[in-house]
Amino acid sequence: MGQTKKIPTRTCTGCREEKNKKELIRIVRDKDGNVFVDMTGKQNGRGAYICPKRQCLEKALKNRGLERTLKISKISDEVKSQLMEQLGEENE
Repeated sequence: MGQTKKIPTRTCTGCREEKNKKELIRIVRDKDGNVFVDMTGKQNGRGAYICPKRQCLEKALKNRGLERTLKISKISDEVKSQLMEQLGEENE
C-alpha cells in the first residue's frame, strides 16, 4: 500500500479560503520588520498567505488581516504598492 503524501494547505488572509500552499503567495515579515513577497516560500520570518488575486490583497489590506497575521502595526504604503505590483505580474 503506497502512502499518499499530505499536501500542506494554508488559509488566504484575504478571502479566508483554505487552499494548497503552492497556489498561494507568501508574504513575510523578517526579524528586522521588513515586509516582502517570498517567491521561494522558504525565507525566514513570519509568513502570511494570499491568493494570487488583486481582490484578495485589497481585502486583506482593508480588513487589516495582513497586519494581524504578520503581527505588525501598519504596512507602509511603499510595501503595499510593491505587493500590488508583484500581484499584477502574477496575473499576467
